Amino acid sequence: MVRHPSAVTSRDDELPRMSEGRLAARTVAALLVIGGLMGSINLFVDGVLREGAGRFAYAATMATLLVLGTSIGTRGRVSPRHTFALVLVGDVIYLVVVLCIHDPLRYATPLMLLFPALVAAWFLELRQLVVHMVVTGAVCLAALWPSYDDTVGLAVQVGVSAGMLDAAALGVFMLRRRVQRLLVATEKLTRLDPLTGLFNRRYLVEQAPRIWRQARRDGTRVTAMVLDLDHFKRLNDQFGHAVGDRVLNAVARSLQGTVRPADVLARTGGEEMVVLGLVADAAEAQQLAERLRTAVSAGHTVDGYGVTASVGLAVSRPEDGEDAVAALWRLVDRADAAMYEAKRLGRDRVATAVLPRARVPRPEETRAWPGVPRSEERRPALDR
Repeated sequence: MVRHPSAVTSRDDELPRMSEGRLAARTVAALLVIGGLMGSINLFVDGVLREGAGRFAYAATMATLLVLGTSIGTRGRVSPRHTFALVLVGDVIYLVVVLCIHDPLRYATPLMLLFPALVAAWFLELRQLVVHMVVTGAVCLAALWPSYDDTVGLAVQVGVSAGMLDAAALGVFMLRRRVQRLLVATEKLTRLDPLTGLFNRRYLVEQAPRIWRQARRDGTRVTAMVLDLDHFKRLNDQFGHAVGDRVLNAVARSLQGTVRPADVLARTGGEEMVVLGLVADAAEAQQLAERLRTAVSAGHTVDGYGVTASVGLAVSRPEDGEDAVAALWRLVDRADAAMYEAKRLGRDRVATAVLPRARVPRPEETRAWPGVPRSEERRPALDR
C-alpha cells in the first residue's frame, strides 16, 4: 500500500563553508597593513603633518596599524567581537590622523573611512553595523568641524560624507545577506530530494563520519534500515505517476514524524528510503524499524491512496580506523539484502540481516563509486 510533505526543512543548517573568522582575519589584516603602509608615505612628504607631537602621534598610529595587521594575519583568526572593535578603532584612527595633519580636507578626506565601512558591511551583524554608522557620522563631524566656519556648510559636508559612507555600507550589507541566503538555499538543494524534500544520498554520505565518530565515542551501535514500498510499480501503472508522487510524499511525511531527531532519513532512489541512526542494541533497532513500517502502512494521501513497506534492518558496531563511508555502504548492503528477504516472506514486515563473518574483502569487491550500493548489482528480479 502507498502514501506528501509540501516542503521539508533541513534539520542541519550548518553548511560547510570557509570559516567567517578566518576570512575576516585575512581581510582585516590586509586592510590594516595596506592602510599603515599608505599612510606612512605622509611621514616623508613635507608640509603634510604637524610638527612635534602631531608627527609623533601619526607615526605611532601607522606603526600600530602595521603591528595589528601583522598580528591578526599571523594568528589567522579574529572573533566577531574583535572585528567589531577593530572597525570602531578604524573610525577613531581616522580622527587621530585628521588631528595630526595640517590640511585635513586635502590630505585626509572622509573617504578614508571607506575601509572600516566595508569591513563592517561584510562581517558585522545588523546591530553592530548600525552602531558603526552612527559612529561614522560622529567622527565625520569631529574631523570636519575645524575646517568649516559656516555651520550650514559643515552640516552639508558631514551629511554628504557620512551619508555616502553609510549608504555604501548598508548596500554592501544587504548584498551580502542576499548572497548568503542564495548560497544556503543552493546548498540545501544539493542535499535534498526535490520530490519529497527528504535528504538525498549525498547527505547520507556526508553524515556517515559524524555518526561513526559518535558511535565509537558513546560505545553505541549504528543501524541502517532500508525501506522499499511494496508493489509501487503496480500502483504507478494502475493509477499514474501523479498518484505515485503523492504517495511518496505521504510516506515521507509519515516517516519524518516517526524517526528520532538524531536519525538521518534519506531517499536513495525510486521508492527506496534509508534511515541511519544510533542504537544501544539490535532490539532497539528492531523496535524502531517496526515503528517505521507501521507509520508507512498507516499513512495515506488525501484521496485515500496508501502503501506498505518492506524493511531490511542491519546493525553494526563501528571499529577504530575503518572508513565511515565504506562501512556505511557495507551496512546498507546488508540491510538491502534483508529488505529483499522481507519481500520474499510476504512484504509489509521487517527482516534483520545476519551478522557477517569476519573476512578480508577481495579487490574486486571494492566499490568504484560509493554512491551506488553493490547490492543493486545482485538484486533479485521480483515485483517489488
